[in-house]
Amino acid sequence: MTYQERMRAKLTAALSPDLLEIHDNSAKHAGHDGHDPRGESHFHIKIISSKFEGLSRVARHRLIYGSITEEMAERVHAVVIESIAPSEIQP
Repeated sequence: MTYQERMRAKLTAALSPDLLEIHDNSAKHAGHDGHDPRGESHFHIKIISSKFEGLSRVARHRLIYGSITEEMAERVHAVVIESIAPSEIQP
């Protein structure tokens, strides 16, 4: 299972998202600190979840990082996070 698949499974289980997009941006970071030549070192996560309602950005990020602790300790170096509550979506 890839790191992207592992993160998807864990975030889905923990946060029951309405939307979850995970993009591997590792190629954009070739030669930078934390880049792993095997890939899957830098990700962009966009997640919409009702579990974010009433939470600060820091609290939301803690929920996300708490779900992907193993991946961050192994190969994932950096994650850009967009965490959105459904009430924050503009029609």
